[in-house]
This record gives sequence, structure tokens and C-alpha cells, in this order.
Amino acid sequence: MENSPGPAGRPAETDPRFALMDHAMGYLFSAALRAVAALSVADHLGAGPRPVAELAEAVGADPLNLHRALRLLATRGIFTEDAPGRFALTPAAELLRGDVPGSYRAAVLMLTDRTFWRPAGELEETVRTGTSPFDRLFGMPFFDHFARDAETAAVFHVGMAAMSDPENPLVARACEFPPASTVVDLGGGHGGLLLAVLREHPGVRGVLFEQPHVLREHRLGELGADDRWDLVAGDFFAEAPPGDFYLIKRILHDWDDEQSARILRHCREAVSEHGRVLVVDAVIPPGNDPDPGKVIDLLMMSSLPGRERTRADFDALFAEAGLRVTRVLPTGTRLSIVEGAPAT
Repeated sequence: MENSPGPAGRPAETDPRFALMDHAMGYLFSAALRAVAALSVADHLGAGPRPVAELAEAVGADPLNLHRALRLLATRGIFTEDAPGRFALTPAAELLRGDVPGSYRAAVLMLTDRTFWRPAGELEETVRTGTSPFDRLFGMPFFDHFARDAETAAVFHVGMAAMSDPENPLVARACEFPPASTVVDLGGGHGGLLLAVLREHPGVRGVLFEQPHVLREHRLGELGADDRWDLVAGDFFAEAPPGDFYLIKRILHDWDDEQSARILRHCREAVSEHGRVLVVDAVIPPGNDPDPGKVIDLLMMSSLPGRERTRADFDALFAEAGLRVTRVLPTGTRLSIVEGAPAT
């Protein structure tokens, strides 16, 4: 019977109004997650469970309000209240520690940064007008703001690295590169993906193509074979260096179709005769099933001019740039490799 008593005498929440209420207040979970990540709460639970009063003193927080935030997060498996007023880590909360391998804390702080949070709060404007409110809120476009604000840029690049590092080895293994080929990582940030490719494919050479201020923080020295890679400074809207394979990971989804086609066109002009362009992005599936790409798509919509794309969208985009999609490869991550070859 609908709304019959559930646990602890509460009505069973089958009424769709309850679901709508939960969805409408979902942003409070993200807010709580950001708060405890910013306060480094998980770092203070590495040695074991602690009373919330001790945690609050350690991180400089109000005990009652910290308890309330942790109590909400515990309902989704992030932290657990193993005794009244005492909290412990869970596998998800462990990743919020800043001192563990594979820490996801920087990614959480990036995804909940004001550069995403504030425009998302104005999504009604975006849906109504077709344009992002980012320029109005911050006085300039997204990447211009990053170029002028070193602190925000650091949040973005460190956060992207934290989000990408677990994916990069899997993406690298899914790629096929003949020995002695040159792989260009276009807009590759600090070089995490290219580093994984060079480790997985010892016969190839790599080129990290990025803006000068980003290249200064590159990680390719971790390879221990400096003769296998080069740094090239430039703007992918203006050019692409010569190469056999072009990796474009989480770049095209930042830009609209005209801008994305321009990036691909430069790759088409620079690629060798039998080379390939490899776009590593989400590919939105048809139907109503949940998909992470559908969520990220709204993040792009609110703060950037870009979007996530379907297979048909990629076919049209590649054709506009003089390329044809040859196949779409799974990677074992939330991203796929859309492979393109020069159109005949």
C-alpha cells in the first residue's frame, strides 16, 4: 500500500514528490562534501575513528555543524558514524585524504570550485538564453579567468590531474601505437596522459603541446628518459605540431562545434599520411539510462561554451574537419577513444 509505514514508523517514500524534494536539495550534499574536503577532515582520521569534538578542534570547525555535515555524508557512504558522535573513514572518505596515493581531494575541490558552482546556480539563464553566465559573473570567459588568476588555475590543473591520473594508464593501454611513431598530446596539461603512454609504449616518442605557463609544471621528467619527449609551446586554435597520432583528452568538450572543428582541422593538416586523431572524451549513449557524461554535460553548459557529444555528433564534427571516424574504443573508464583518419 502506498505510503504505508516504513523504517522507524516513517512512510514508505514511493510518492514522486519525495523524490523531487530530494533532487531539489541535492546541492546540499555537494556543499557538505566540499566543506569537509576544504577542511581536510579525512586527513585527521587516518589513524582511526575520532569524536567529532576532537575533529572540530583539529580542523578549526564548529563541532555541532561539523557533526551535521558528516552525518549527511555518512548517509551516502562517505564517512561513517560508528558510535554516537564518533566518525571513521570509509573507502570513499579515504580518497579525501591529501596524503594517500590516488587522492581525489583536489578533484572534489575543483569540481565544487566557485568557477563551476556559481554558474551552475544560474542554469536557468543558460537554458533560457543558450549562453553561459560565466562572463557576467566573473567578467571574462572561463579560460581567460584562469590565465589571470593563478590560484584558480592551480585548483583546475591539480584537480584535473587528480581526476585523470587513475584513467590515464587505462587509456594508454587502449591505444595502439606502432613503434617509432610520434604521439602528440594536444592541450595535455602537465603531461599525465603522455607520461602513461610513454610508459606503456616504450617504442614511441611524445610531444606535449601546451601553453608556456602550463608547460612549466610538466611531469614528463618522471619518465627517466628525457630523450623520448619534447615540449612544444603553442595554441591549438592556431596550429598543431607534426606527428603521427594526436591525443585530445577532455579538450573538445570545452568548446563549441566551430572551435572544436578548428582544433581538429589543425591536426588534420599536421598529421602524417597514415596517422590518426584520437579524441578521448565521453560519448553520450542514447536512451534514458543514467550516464556520467550527461552530468558533466551540464557542467560544460553552465561554465563553458562546450558540450559532451554523441557518436553522431562526433561523426559530423570530424567530417567538418576533413576527418572520418573509423571506430570508437572503450577504455575501461568513463571515457572512450573516438579515432579519426584523414578523409579521402
